Amino acid sequence: MKILLLEDELMLNESICEYLESDGHKVESFVDGTDAFSAIKQSSYDLLILDINVPGIDGLSFLEELHHLKIYVSVIYISALVDIEDISRAYNLGCHDYLKKPFHLKELALRINRVKLERERPRVHLRISKNYSYDQEHSLLLFNDEPQILTKKQSQMIDLLARNRGMVVDFEQFQTYVWSEQLVDNATIRAEINRLKKNLKEDFVINVRGMGYMIDKP
Repeated sequence: MKILLLEDELMLNESICEYLESDGHKVESFVDGTDAFSAIKQSSYDLLILDINVPGIDGLSFLEELHHLKIYVSVIYISALVDIEDISRAYNLGCHDYLKKPFHLKELALRINRVKLERERPRVHLRISKNYSYDQEHSLLLFNDEPQILTKKQSQMIDLLARNRGMVVDFEQFQTYVWSEQLVDNATIRAEINRLKKNLKEDFVINVRGMGYMIDKP
């Protein structure tokens, strides 16, 4: 994979580059967010690995600015920040993963490999309404082929509903697929569905009273 690395700790930057290049990846590294942002406007990358507190454009603003330019690339954040608000903002911006420092380089490589495997899955677009489709390869909701920005949970909900078009997805399925080991009640799931629907230009998510939600086959 061709990877852009933004990390201002020089020793860590060099270690990551050396490790990933020995693993077969091509890495272009930067210590300043502004320089990295200039590079991505001139070249394409398969993956971005971004620290957050860096000189120039910080890692979170970096991803926001990419979205403004309609550039969508898989992102893994590496950061010492542990505040839940920072982590939530990262996922709300659509990052693929968030790795807290310090971390083992092999752990980073494993997460990169997961991104690589997802990229290699057969490209499948599921039509889910008149103007919406779902790109299973990149886990992207598209409106007239334009990627839509959703939170990670909302993307997982769309993924689950799209894969089960024409069938009701019950609350237990949402609990298992979206929240995993975190126990939430049905009201929390309903609230997240409602937030998702507010982001949609077409209301294709159907509430099946007392059972769950579904997307009809168009």
